[in-house]
Parts: sequence; C-alpha cells; structure tokens
Amino acid sequence: MSDLPVRPGRLNGLRHIALLVPNLEECERFYVDVMGMKVLNRANEDLVYLTCGNDNLSLGRGAGVANGLQTLDHYGFIVDSVEELEAWFHYFKARGVTLLDKPFNHGDGARSFHILDPAGNKVQPLYHPAVSGQRLV
Repeated sequence: MSDLPVRPGRLNGLRHIALLVPNLEECERFYVDVMGMKVLNRANEDLVYLTCGNDNLSLGRGAGVANGLQTLDHYGFIVDSVEELEAWFHYFKARGVTLLDKPFNHGDGARSFHILDPAGNKVQPLYHPAVSGQRLV
C-alpha cells in the first residue's frame, strides 16, 4: 500500500502548449503520475503528446533556448472550484512538488498558486470563475 496521497479530481485543461525539456522521461512521469495526464500519442523517442482530455501538452527532448534563459513565464491548468484548488495544493505539498507560493486571491475573483515541474517550468493551478467548470465536447 502506498503512502502517497490521493490525487484531487481531474484538471480542466490548458488546451495546448509545447515544451522542450532536457529530461523527457522524468517530465513525462511527472505529468502522467503527479498531474494525472494520459499519453495521447508517442510520436517518437523524442516527442510525446499528453492530454487531460480536452487539451494537448507536447513534450519534446531538447536543450531549450540557446542562451539558457527560460522565455515562458508560466502556464495554467484550470480547476473547477476553490475547494479543488486547495486539494491540489495539499496534494502537491504531500508529493514533495516544489511550491513557489500558497493559494492566493486575484482581483478578478480567481485564485491560484504556482509550482515547478522537474524541468523548472512554472505551472499555475488556477480557479477562475469565467473559465472554471466549462467542458469542451
């Protein structure tokens, strides 16, 4: 029996983003095992497509920008309620995921926090009343 916490309900999507990561296998495990994504398509040994069901995350093996500076600030996964956001925060904390801050309120009714994936990308779990709860068919 595992001592790992139970993952909160599924994320409600990012739609699509493509990342180059130096540690493809570790990042794939993070997004599948920790974030709950599924492998949509393994194009080749250096490219895998993942999904939450209504979106697409492309992970490609690569060193990134030649100057070594990250040009992407962050990207966000939508959750459907403030309660789910809190559950994800506690889940990530229990899994040892790097937390950059605690859940906080935005001026527009949104609430979020930030984490790092294994490649150092900043990921924002986000509740936003204008987007949360929507489902794409």
